[in-house]
Amino acid sequence: MTVDGPRSTAPDVVDVVALGESMVTFLPSRPGRLADVPSFDRAIGGAESNVACVLAAAGHSARWAGRVGADGFGDHLVEAIGAYGVDVSAVRRDPARPTGVYFRTAGDRATDAHEVAYYRAGSAASAMSVDTMDLDAIRSGRVLHLSGITPALSADCLGLMRELTARRPGRPLVSFDVNHRPGLWRDVGDGHGPEVLLELARGADLVFVGDDEARDAWGLGGPEAVRAALPEPELLVVKQGASGATAFHGTDATSVPALHVDVVAAVGAGDAFAAGFLSATLRGKPVRERLRHGHLWAAAALTVPADLAAPPARGHADRLVALDDTAWGRLRLGPGWTHAEEGAEEEVRTP
Repeated sequence: MTVDGPRSTAPDVVDVVALGESMVTFLPSRPGRLADVPSFDRAIGGAESNVACVLAAAGHSARWAGRVGADGFGDHLVEAIGAYGVDVSAVRRDPARPTGVYFRTAGDRATDAHEVAYYRAGSAASAMSVDTMDLDAIRSGRVLHLSGITPALSADCLGLMRELTARRPGRPLVSFDVNHRPGLWRDVGDGHGPEVLLELARGADLVFVGDDEARDAWGLGGPEAVRAALPEPELLVVKQGASGATAFHGTDATSVPALHVDVVAAVGAGDAFAAGFLSATLRGKPVRERLRHGHLWAAAALTVPADLAAPPARGHADRLVALDDTAWGRLRLGPGWTHAEEGAEEEVRTP
């Protein structure tokens, strides 16, 4: 699968359009329960806009399409995401609904002590629909990146997602990150979230899903079982955590082991992996190299404290991707590895 087919010469065509809800994120000033944290720092959060920001930072043209309130938090999101070089012209402002926000603790999201408090019910993003969004702008990328978060926001959002994943001639390459969030589906009173996600994934050309998500949502164990349940996408990427990732291109399967990473914060890796894979897809790289770029970009996110991390320089990443399997397996990446100079690959390897 490539994205090198006929391209429009319209001035607003971009490499990637990412559609979804972005929220203002409040990060604690110190560890502890939300009840005990005295103050928070403001940031931005949103799976799809994260992908757009990282791709823009890597030199790709990216557009974020979404809906925010006509309020200060909406202003902040548009300005902050735009500051990454992302085109925000397709963002719509809603005078009647607020911008979503959420608060989280500083702890690892994988632990029981982690808390997240969402204030997104009735948000401007939940009013995204076929009628309230600019479909021409949304479809004007070489790639359209979506996630399973959006259909859980409202019936209108689900209708929009069904429209965008409908297979029809001339559509862009549709990328879909399953992003199964059970809590979101409970919030909207819909017990059919897993079935909806499977339906939407079947309409996409490129699908990202974690093996843990596939097990929890669909009761599937192992990449082969996921592929059997999802034969329609031309390319399916099953992320296997510390074990690596497997990509199915037609009937061919390609697996690449994960890297050894000195983790600073276990946040943002999934979005970064998708962005790295999409970047390599846009560049026409083979599937194995796309997987390696995904792992490297995920490692960039894991070795910084923030949710968003600048990707490695293209030349540096390409040199690491070109390593033989033995050298790839010896890599160990820690904080600051993305700043290595040319020819300094040995500095990020294990002895």
